[in-house]
Amino acid sequence: MLITALLFCPRAWDIQFAMIKDAAGIKNLLGRKLLAWYKQHQRSLPWRKTTDPYRIWISEIMLQQTQVNTVIPYYQRFIKSFPDVRTLAAAPLQDVLKAWENMGYYSRARNIHAASHIIVNQWDGRIPDKLEEIKTIPGIGEYTSGAILSIAYRQSVPAVDGNVRRILSRLFAIRKPVDDPREQKKLRDLAALLVPAKHPGEFNQGLMDLGATVCRAKNPDCSHCPLSGLCRARLHDLQNILPTTRKTPAIPHRQAAAAVIRNSEDLLLVVQRPARGLLASLWKLPGGFIEEGENINDFLRQCVKEELNISIRVGRYLASVDHIYSHFRLTLQAFDCRLLKGNPEARACQNWRWATSAQLKKLPMSNIDRKILRWNRS
Repeated sequence: MLITALLFCPRAWDIQFAMIKDAAGIKNLLGRKLLAWYKQHQRSLPWRKTTDPYRIWISEIMLQQTQVNTVIPYYQRFIKSFPDVRTLAAAPLQDVLKAWENMGYYSRARNIHAASHIIVNQWDGRIPDKLEEIKTIPGIGEYTSGAILSIAYRQSVPAVDGNVRRILSRLFAIRKPVDDPREQKKLRDLAALLVPAKHPGEFNQGLMDLGATVCRAKNPDCSHCPLSGLCRARLHDLQNILPTTRKTPAIPHRQAAAAVIRNSEDLLLVVQRPARGLLASLWKLPGGFIEEGENINDFLRQCVKEELNISIRVGRYLASVDHIYSHFRLTLQAFDCRLLKGNPEARACQNWRWATSAQLKKLPMSNIDRKILRWNRS
């Protein structure tokens, strides 16, 4: 029987993948079990109550690299401020960044703002329903396009995120690293063969929920999994071993310095970051990254000179805060500084301003700069 051979054949995953093209039995069985489970156990989430492609798009972008419970209040506030793509396109980027503040990965906010202009100008405000078109939109890749097309437009296409890769690797006992690009392509192709023609959005969301609540990364709850009878990993007691990943290098630790400069009116000098690069277009304290072995006082004077064309005196150390980004750890040290000479000019930044505490609250800033400001006012 083909389904038995598919699940229990001890040969390599590549052979299993070739065989599944004929495995209509497992596709139908998996689909029935998963959809029945999802109907009963699906999570109640605000974006699940709509088929509006705009709202589904916003939710899927927010859910990238961010936990569901964190996203919910951001999503609700964002939709209230920008209820449709035309409203989003008409809004200043600074307003969008402010609405995104503290959720991190700010390129997502810049991408959806840029994408809103493209959607309005090229598709008259309607998110396209063709794969080759939707993937040209900034920030929409394989997963997001699959989620939008299957959930909003009910197209039979896969939406493969980390949860789905984990489920597939366990279901078929795939031992090759799921973060290898070649294996990810195979997993997408495998998922595409499994998505049913009917209820594709519910199927994809069922896989997402199953991975988030049952087939977890650690301690999967196999006893409550609707697919446990089909799972090769459980059969061979591999559920706590799979999926495997490639060894990744240690995350580097970088150092940065910031100048806390106030004028005679107790206004704080802040600058707007360049339009490209880390945390683009957010506001921050003057300063930047320090190279190893560099004198911190000399660096801060030179950095502020290049950024604003002013001379400062670096005074006492104020505080140090840590933050972890996706590809490095950062320690930011802040120093009390005094303006000695010159009037600020926007040189290596987009803009600058002297700001009150109330004005600072309205500017989009990164979490690490907010930490310094909170410490400085405590």
